[in-house]
Amino acid sequence: MSHNTFGHLFRVTTWGESHGPSIGCVIDGCPPGIAIEAHEIQAFLDKRKPGGSRFVTQRREPDTVEILSGVFQDDSGRQVTTGTPISLLIQNQDHRSKDYGAIKDAFRPGHADFTYIAKYGIRDHRGGGRSSARETAMRVAAGAVARKVLEGVTIRGALVQMGPHRVDRSRWDWRTVDENPFFCPDAETAHHWEGYLDDIRKAGSSIGAVIEVVANCVPAGLGAPIYGKLDQDLASAMMSINAVKAVEIGAGMAAAELTGEENADEIRSGNDGRPAFLSNHAGGILGGISTGQEIVCRFAVKPTSSILTPRRTIDRAGNETEIVTKGRHDPCVGIRAVPVGEAMMALVLADHLLRHRGQIGTSGA
Repeated sequence: MSHNTFGHLFRVTTWGESHGPSIGCVIDGCPPGIAIEAHEIQAFLDKRKPGGSRFVTQRREPDTVEILSGVFQDDSGRQVTTGTPISLLIQNQDHRSKDYGAIKDAFRPGHADFTYIAKYGIRDHRGGGRSSARETAMRVAAGAVARKVLEGVTIRGALVQMGPHRVDRSRWDWRTVDENPFFCPDAETAHHWEGYLDDIRKAGSSIGAVIEVVANCVPAGLGAPIYGKLDQDLASAMMSINAVKAVEIGAGMAAAELTGEENADEIRSGNDGRPAFLSNHAGGILGGISTGQEIVCRFAVKPTSSILTPRRTIDRAGNETEIVTKGRHDPCVGIRAVPVGEAMMALVLADHLLRHRGQIGTSGA
């Protein structure tokens, strides 16, 4: 299997399977001299790890990260990056492969079971193997390192829609995101979601969601025209996350409903002498290059297909059958996709920052 590496100058390769002994990643291209400790990476992994509430999978994984290479103590005693590959490792501790024995020869509708067999002729049926969202833990770990490269940049994500139920943006409060199990910026909507998702969970079903990721204090100038656009790479990064089926930048699909006058982000001169945009329908990116405004990206996550309701399918021999997926699954996989979306934003921005400096130097960005 190829294509396990992401990025150009800040490059991340992940490895491992859902029910293997461990998962890991190698980060290549991280600049030297950046202070980093395992607990700083752990803080982001703890937001994504399973078993955090009744609304996510009850698989119990501590997701404790180890830094195996790429760091050393500088003259002041700080642990810093050396510029060499950084290897990160997480041990799998709570996999229950027996849960999947009954469906090893049948294709779960909505999962990658059929396509893996069609392409490779073999698949790891234990939790989906390499196609499992378990792999995203390493994206979050790598994203924590990328954030250290992005000095001064703030990246925050929130769940803004669950099924048909959207947040009320007039009540948006970033502080609320860390005060409920949904990463929801609207406390009233988060309370409503509790009962809504409880009903779905108890029925053995699932529901989709929309996540919004916002990056602040991104310098103007990141990205390149034509084939190196910042929004192009962001869309690709978010689409690479398990179960993502759509991505929007700025106004996104709603831009089709706007007139040219409404959509144009007018510009005035700010008090600091810098351009002051009067709106941000472009999501902080014009011509594939960052404007210095907030970068706003949303993505839609489908409902997980691991449900208790019998679904029609076929087995590897082509026989028609029905399948029920037992085990421990997220009733709304979009919840734990929030820190993954943040990580992918960080990885893209870190890569583009280094690419910008490689071409332009330190001017502007």
